[in-house]
Amino acid sequence: MKLSGIARRLGCQLDGDGEIEITGVAGIEEAQAGQLTFLANRKYVPAVKTTRASAIVIAKDAGPQPLATLRSDNPYLDFARAIELFYQPPKYAPGIHPTAVISPKATIGQGAHIGPFCFVDDDAEIGRNAVLHSFVAIYRGARIGDDFFAHSHSAVREFCRLGHRVILQNGVVVGSDGFGFAKQADGRWFKMQQSGNSIIEDDVEIQAGSCVDRATIGETRIRRGAKLDNLVQVGHASTVGEDSLLCGQVGLAGSTAVGNRCILAGQVGAAGHLRIGDGAILTAQSGVPGDVPADQLFSGYPAMENKQWLKCVAAFNRLPELVRTVRELKGELETLRK
Repeated sequence: MKLSGIARRLGCQLDGDGEIEITGVAGIEEAQAGQLTFLANRKYVPAVKTTRASAIVIAKDAGPQPLATLRSDNPYLDFARAIELFYQPPKYAPGIHPTAVISPKATIGQGAHIGPFCFVDDDAEIGRNAVLHSFVAIYRGARIGDDFFAHSHSAVREFCRLGHRVILQNGVVVGSDGFGFAKQADGRWFKMQQSGNSIIEDDVEIQAGSCVDRATIGETRIRRGAKLDNLVQVGHASTVGEDSLLCGQVGLAGSTAVGNRCILAGQVGAAGHLRIGDGAILTAQSGVPGDVPADQLFSGYPAMENKQWLKCVAAFNRLPELVRTVRELKGELETLRK
């Protein structure tokens, strides 16, 4: 595909030879001749001079470049769109594999592909154009919208509700029992019946090995457009807001409410029964024991405003020096007293 054609498809401004033939896309350090790369992080600015790529997607206000350029308002987004010009995921023809077990009481929409060893239980409803790859289990009474894609070994438990265009990567479990146990007089644990469900709204993607637990009573809800990374745990009766991003190994204890457009970076942990306000960002490994205000950047444990946390970290690094100074001053004071 010629670079000029890519520019038109992406709506980018072309600087340089539009007749260059582009055969694929690659990262700036791995790209070879004939490939298109991108620059969205200042960390990789020096790599522009050494990349072997034939063209680059870059911000409109970037200066002159040593290779053909597609100037964009959002280089990362336009590079993501460029990937789709060269790679299309496999298509799955409608049909039900002979090893799949489908209840006669289940309802399957038109155009569905149900792969090997899948199971769909009584009274489950699945919309049009669904793909159940293999070893997918849809429990009794589940309700799932159109264009659902479930990769192998994912499961949707009883009575859960999923909207349209939901994607479950490998090993996702929606509606597993919440972690609810009441302590008895003899010290043993009484399992609380998890009578609620999990609701996943439209355009949500949940990546490999993540779990969205059902509520003890009521519901656990993942709102429209939210994205959950690998190994994320959403505890019972929690809510994740629209377009929020939960990165790898985030854990939400029960009844955590995450607002809209939040970002929780890797290994953030929330103690539960708290609210994270709209637009808040929590940096990696932050521990959240209480509410977080909207539109704030928090870090550390206990999570605090990022600038304050940076000051605390700087002070912590100086602790040995400060302790030594205090000891010296204490010694001088004792000498003066004598």
